[in-house]
Amino acid sequence: MGESDPMRTLVREIILAAGMITILVLAMWAHTGSMPPLVVVESNSMQHDENGELGTIDAGDLVLVHAPDNDRIITFVEASNPESSDYGYESLGMEGDVIIYERNGESESTPIIHRALFKVEIGETTPLDDQGNCQENATLWDGQCIITWTVPGSDQVNVGKINLLFDGNNTGEYSCNGVPGHASSKWYSVEDYKPPNPGYITLGDNNNCDDDHDVSMFASCLSIDKGVCRPVQEEWVIGISGAEIPWVGIVKLMVSGGDSPGISQVPGASILYLILLIGAVLATPMLIEPLINKILRNSPEMIKAEQEDAIALIHSSEEE
Repeated sequence: MGESDPMRTLVREIILAAGMITILVLAMWAHTGSMPPLVVVESNSMQHDENGELGTIDAGDLVLVHAPDNDRIITFVEASNPESSDYGYESLGMEGDVIIYERNGESESTPIIHRALFKVEIGETTPLDDQGNCQENATLWDGQCIITWTVPGSDQVNVGKINLLFDGNNTGEYSCNGVPGHASSKWYSVEDYKPPNPGYITLGDNNNCDDDHDVSMFASCLSIDKGVCRPVQEEWVIGISGAEIPWVGIVKLMVSGGDSPGISQVPGASILYLILLIGAVLATPMLIEPLINKILRNSPEMIKAEQEDAIALIHSSEEE
């Protein structure tokens, strides 16, 4: 099998491509601390513009997944409070981190990618009574009776029930103006919420102010078994979303089956951009190769090599 055998060349190129992909995946793993280091966004729940937008999450994008152990999750409330040390922190188009988590702790379901709106922490507690019960109005959780709660970055400190109005005063602005079903309030609000456990309350940027945990009046419950919709517990968090790689995940959605929405929620403009990207990738080598060859031909080393070849050819002719 000669050096120029097409099969040998093909095998060599496949091995090189596989090696490059392996190195790339390992590098992303080292950077994010998570495996897999990338996830494909399937729904438009985080979409900011109907035509898609760079810097935010659209269906069909790839998103880097950072291990939650490496970074503290910063919520929208903390990032939008001028008195917070995390004030001004933004990720993927808005204040606060976007997290990837198992919905209601159900590992068999498709993970959710939504923004951490606020965090509920345990305030004051009391021990169980002799019968192993809690006093009235206390919440039993993890062997203790919780009587007050705290929301970091807000004025809700050691309160029996959580009340938040996202109007830009005690929290950042989260407008629901013009959203169907929210005519009674311009802002996202939480009224007399008594959490069943500590954790994160999340909300899709494109979910019309309807959070995922039955907190607000119009919220929905993201649960397969329709049980209690709890705040996202630390152990449910798969990772923190990092930078997006736009459009590339559309290829996977095209061949997805099961309960995946496929490309039904992918912006039409994203499909066009993917086609243009593929075309650019295929055309780039053809455009660059002539330029590289021209540069090489005019390099001092190549000119000298050609001169030496010419001299060698002359000597060879004279000897004959």
